[in-house]
Amino acid sequence: MPETPETDVAAPPVDALLDAVVEELGGERREGQHEMARAAAEAFSSGQHLLVQAGTGTGKSIGYLVPAVRHSVLSGQRVIVSTATLALQRQILTRDLPLVCGVIARSLPRPPTTALLKGWHNYLCVHKIAGGYPVEEQGSLLDLDPGDERVGAAQHPPRGSATVASRATAGSELGREVQRLRAWTESTGTGDRDDCVPGVSDRAWRQVSVTALECLGRKCPMIEECFPERARAAAHEADLVVTNHAMLGIAASGSPGVLPEHSALVVDEAHELSDRVTAQATWELSVASVEHAARYARRHGGLDSTALDAASAALGAALADLPDGRLPGALSGAVRGAVESVRDAARALLSGLKPEPTGQAQLPDPARKMAQSAMLQLFEIADRMAAEEQDAGRDVRWCSRGAPDSASAAPRLSVAPLDVSGLVRVHLLEGRGAVLTSATLALGGSFDPLARSLGLAAKGATAAHDDGASTGAASWLGIDVGSPFDYPSQGILYVARHVPPPGRDGTAPELLDELAELIGAAGGGTLGLFSSRRAAVAAAEAMRARLDTPVLCQGDDQLLALVDAFMADRSASLFGTLSLWQGVDIPGDTCRLVVIDRIPFPRPDDPIRSARSEAVAASGGNGFMSVAATHAALLLAQGAGRLIRTVNDRGVVAVLDSRLATARYSEFLLRSMPDFWRTTDREVVRSALVRLAALG
Repeated sequence: MPETPETDVAAPPVDALLDAVVEELGGERREGQHEMARAAAEAFSSGQHLLVQAGTGTGKSIGYLVPAVRHSVLSGQRVIVSTATLALQRQILTRDLPLVCGVIARSLPRPPTTALLKGWHNYLCVHKIAGGYPVEEQGSLLDLDPGDERVGAAQHPPRGSATVASRATAGSELGREVQRLRAWTESTGTGDRDDCVPGVSDRAWRQVSVTALECLGRKCPMIEECFPERARAAAHEADLVVTNHAMLGIAASGSPGVLPEHSALVVDEAHELSDRVTAQATWELSVASVEHAARYARRHGGLDSTALDAASAALGAALADLPDGRLPGALSGAVRGAVESVRDAARALLSGLKPEPTGQAQLPDPARKMAQSAMLQLFEIADRMAAEEQDAGRDVRWCSRGAPDSASAAPRLSVAPLDVSGLVRVHLLEGRGAVLTSATLALGGSFDPLARSLGLAAKGATAAHDDGASTGAASWLGIDVGSPFDYPSQGILYVARHVPPPGRDGTAPELLDELAELIGAAGGGTLGLFSSRRAAVAAAEAMRARLDTPVLCQGDDQLLALVDAFMADRSASLFGTLSLWQGVDIPGDTCRLVVIDRIPFPRPDDPIRSARSEAVAASGGNGFMSVAATHAALLLAQGAGRLIRTVNDRGVVAVLDSRLATARYSEFLLRSMPDFWRTTDREVVRSALVRLAALG
């Protein structure tokens, strides 16, 4: 990346650059957007950490892209921008970033360069498509028993013989998808799965992609055509790189090399970062995963897996007697013995999979590489599971099973870090300026809860010791730049104080009565946000029986299709769960009422959050407020934010959980939500909904 030190070049004021971009858009000046841009520019140049709450309609992506591009070009130092959702990533790549670069390039010493970077598995592997790797899930492709050792027993064919697609059953849906992917390989310039329209199933994509561990790297005979290598090379040359929170999670978990060197970081939708890092650092161990690795060792490595097979059987027997739920501390008894046997057998097979030392260079064996990858993952998971008591306190372990009639009903062990704040601080934030932004960062009116989750000390406090990393917390600033919306005039927050508090016996009749009354008054136009799929389905069935307006429910069709149908019909209602609480943008009259069935506290048996709550309490804090209430506040803020998406929107957010009006923690939750006009009077709300319905 060419260097143009900021000190040697006159720096155009960030306000002037932002004005030019907004003028090109045909928009109006927003003071909140300018405040954000100025603060971001200062954070980039000073190395400070900035938390910015930017309400819906602020234009936050333009607000951070202008100073980010400016800083990267003028300083010659790279900036990484990460998003949590594919929709926002597409908006930045296809609309916002080209606009910003095109406009401000006129005022910079050279045009900025940009790149997109995703995980290895998101790109086509041209070597695999050409037949360089053995076909995965061959039973699905060839209609053979996947447990039959004859399947894949032969070495993969040489390049130019049978390809992945030609080995697929032509008449199967999977085969047709793979054939389409092979044809797409000839026309795509990126190999990025998200550029393949229409998309394909996960099973089909696995036939044409490899993980980073399975990749042959620089020794691959098709390295010059490799899509992920091209993306990685482009990212290492670009001024600004767009990526996703999953990549940040990998970097935070101890693989910082997945990201190119950078001096500044922007995290959009930063309220999701802690959960995404936790997800990336969560590992599972099951009989199926052990059998998978053993099968690869036999088929692709030519090794005897007898010891690992025995360990797998012992693991299955131990897990069969283990109840669901969190496990106290380190593993013990039969479970510990079985996990240690898996670890030891995997270690031995991993040694057997190492290439034989020779005096001449050899092309790597893709099949053996796949076996090594599977065995290495198994060993690392089992080794972490079997940690000694003094090391186990940094992790949470639990046993879980799927529904009895599901394919995932078999028991599995999981392990996740108790606290990821140190990982985020050390691997993502230290040594660079960072801008972390979202519409919902100040929970209960304070940035401290979110700051603590990212390893930043609460104001006036020092960072708590978390995962053994450095306890020094960098300085940070939290600002709320507001929103162009007039929430008290545009929306009403109604709490159904008279409805009994939710219990464990399903949806109360009083709640269904209230729901029918509100939707009837609104004439439909309702987005129903429910705490569980079962509650959403039960409410949808009840409303279909009571109302004349259509009711859509998550699971009836693809989510995007349901949202489109909801937006197209002013009288329709749409019910769903977590996918609708965040990231769904439904502006206009079609969404006049947002209903939240209950305060979205985490499940009491959630192993990670319950362990974190206990850890806070053990250190003298309030575990409920630090974990459960903070989680609920974030989701309430996100859910209520679905109502007002433009300056012309009007409507009601109805929370059918009386605890939001009566509980001691209610004010903390209310301060986290948009500043709507509040009431508990049903008649006032009913009249407002009737008037809104009549406007259409």
